[in-house]
Amino acid sequence: MRAGRRKRMSLPPRLLAALAVLVALVVAGCEQAVIGGPKTGDVQTVDASGKPSGELTISNWPLYIDKETIGDFESKTGVTVKYIEDVNDNAEFFGKVQPQLDQGESGGRSIFVVTDWMANKMHELGYLQNFDKTAMPNNYKNLVPSLANPPFDPNRDFSMPWQTGMTGLVVRTDLAPDVTSICDLFDPQYAGKVEMLTEMRDTVPLVMKCNGVDLAQATEQDWLDAIAKIQDAVDAGQIRRFTGNDYARDLASGDAVAVIGWSGDAVQLQADDPNIEFRMPEEGCMLWSDNMVIPIGAPNPTAAEAFMNYVYDPVNQAQIESYVNYVSPVAGTKEVLLKQDPEIANNKLIFPPESFTKTCDSAPVITGKEEQTITSAFETAVNG
Repeated sequence: MRAGRRKRMSLPPRLLAALAVLVALVVAGCEQAVIGGPKTGDVQTVDASGKPSGELTISNWPLYIDKETIGDFESKTGVTVKYIEDVNDNAEFFGKVQPQLDQGESGGRSIFVVTDWMANKMHELGYLQNFDKTAMPNNYKNLVPSLANPPFDPNRDFSMPWQTGMTGLVVRTDLAPDVTSICDLFDPQYAGKVEMLTEMRDTVPLVMKCNGVDLAQATEQDWLDAIAKIQDAVDAGQIRRFTGNDYARDLASGDAVAVIGWSGDAVQLQADDPNIEFRMPEEGCMLWSDNMVIPIGAPNPTAAEAFMNYVYDPVNQAQIESYVNYVSPVAGTKEVLLKQDPEIANNKLIFPPESFTKTCDSAPVITGKEEQTITSAFETAVNG
């Protein structure tokens, strides 16, 4: 997503996600027959030997990088980069690459960028390699401490954040000034003016937080109770619709006055309309990361790790961040931008202080039959 002030992009990057809930359901159903990749239980470690060279193919979300970084990396290393914007939805992308991965192949790609839960799923199925950490000194030196030990990858053995962000409330302050809690979205005074995301792992945990659930202890029933609350709101006409990034135009027109939305989106929206702002819910937000991973069968893991190491140099990351405007995972980036663009550096949606996110959580990990049950219930609520 281009969330900056200078140029409005028509489609934010990861916010194209969640356009395929039905696809997610189908994929989840198919997983009953998926045993996993050929390396399940015997995870490979990347062999990042020699000097980076050759061709590097990267699959990422649309509009998720500036226009200079790829060329700069090519000039510095001599590596030729094929950068593909073909990750529009986690489940959809998984459905596309899973048959190849199951045969130990990556479709020529050496880097994928996928969200936390999908990185976890791919790793559990044996589809990802562990990193050769010696080839990525910048990553382990400059990764911000709050991202260093996520539950799904406590030592960052196989995933490295590309960008991170927050999911919370995006509100028309002139039309819904009192909305400060996820629970406020269920207030009848806003009937028909509320929207929620089709991305299950953003929407449902926030509603669980409204229900008073400790997400660290969330059970399958807690998920289903939150989905039932959402279903009741749908039946009552409280929820106007479920959306991806297109909630932006509904807020702009006033058709929606309060939505569950993403922090990076709000930076752009507020630049265009000061009446639209991101609000940290009283219950706290959801935190997520989109992660670089190296699949099994990656043809050029040496160049892949060289690229990861390159973008974790704070100077190089600042160039990306000034374009993308999500939350940077690289320590030192803010200090670079304080000199180059203080407005970006001082935006708490881009560089949030710990005090701002202290009540936020990552989505609970759900897998197997539990995931299928929850996904099916949510898809019913979204699509009827």
